[in-house]
Amino acid sequence: MADAASRLRSLAEQMLGAPLPVRLKAWDGSQAGPPDAPALVVRNRRALRRMLFKPGELGAARAWVAGDLDIEGDLYTALDVMAGLVWERGEDARSLVQAVRDPEVRAAARELLKLAGPPIPPAPPGEEIRRPRRRLHTRRTDKRAISHHYDVGNDFYEIVLGPSMVYSCAYWEAAEKGATLETAQRDKLELICAKLGLKEGQRLLDVGCGWGSMAIHAAREYGVGVVGVTLSQEQAAYARKRVADEGLTDRVEIRVQDYRDVVDGPFDAISSIGMAEHVGAEKYLEYARQLYDLLKPGGRLLNHQIGRRPQRDESAYEVDAFIDSYVFPDGELAPLGTTVTQLERAGFEVRDVESIREHYALTLRRWVANLEADWDRAVRLTSPGRARVWRLYMAACALAFERNRIGVNQVLAIRTPDSGTSGLPLRPRTWHG
Repeated sequence: MADAASRLRSLAEQMLGAPLPVRLKAWDGSQAGPPDAPALVVRNRRALRRMLFKPGELGAARAWVAGDLDIEGDLYTALDVMAGLVWERGEDARSLVQAVRDPEVRAAARELLKLAGPPIPPAPPGEEIRRPRRRLHTRRTDKRAISHHYDVGNDFYEIVLGPSMVYSCAYWEAAEKGATLETAQRDKLELICAKLGLKEGQRLLDVGCGWGSMAIHAAREYGVGVVGVTLSQEQAAYARKRVADEGLTDRVEIRVQDYRDVVDGPFDAISSIGMAEHVGAEKYLEYARQLYDLLKPGGRLLNHQIGRRPQRDESAYEVDAFIDSYVFPDGELAPLGTTVTQLERAGFEVRDVESIREHYALTLRRWVANLEADWDRAVRLTSPGRARVWRLYMAACALAFERNRIGVNQVLAIRTPDSGTSGLPLRPRTWHG
């Protein structure tokens, strides 16, 4: 009988209809495949059962989070070649049905079932969010989803994000000169403040304020009053301490509050940085209208948001199973054109769109490096499964940004007054005035 790795490799290639671009290492110590390629390590038969009982991305994700599946060698190279194989083959339901109807594929699946051992579906890892069917993006469900992702522990986020404690794409003006993550995050906050045209004495609403970095920067450097809102109790506690340590309690208020419940406008400016991905397609127009109503005439909105590539059939869009179950429950990505259209429908005049896609890939690689450099402590602070979730998701997202499968955009929009005077200079990219 062939060793486990050789059998697995043969069956996998039979099912994929293409060579497996990685080396396989199996639970019996056997190996098969190119010796110089990254290795996909199948630590036990349970990994096969996870993938067979839940075919597709979610089954593989469960095996990874549980530690049944691992990668040896360069993580980015392994993810790139494996993901490339999937993307090139296509992921739609029709192609999956056609594959299942193929007699050779069905025979290979039966052999895998035999190899996997007892036909008992393993329980999902404890890090997977469990929820009944429900309406999405109510105040209650949004708070639960935000808590799942952000209330992991501030000490853990300090490891990943570094001293800046900014959890969004940095702005690498000097990446080629060895700029630090902290410098790049400061430059991003400075860019947003410049786009918003902040001036001393103005009021800024920071929607999804995180650990308070934007609020603190705007208040300290521009002398504005800031209201920051978040749904995370842990974020709010951390941000309030930072505000107090900076001596800015007279200028910055951090609230645990849904953006839909903010009623003390108007504000001169609104920043929404990496928050709109949580809003959802059905609620996006409501989100845009709420922010429009909270702005003074002439006030500016800076919406910093991840976007995906548009699909031929937008009704077929599905949220990534791994991200939805382990990272951002209920999060949704929209194409840039959809975001701009919704902002315009709400009444905004969109004045500038800047894509900073490559910047996010650089940022994510720094976050992965931070996590890997302090791995044992990160595991102690959370769990081995949670740390594995973060390593996989950030590395995979870095590749997705690099390959233009997703992007990130800063959209500057204005509540233009009836006079039509935007308040922007004729050449706004100078970001003065």
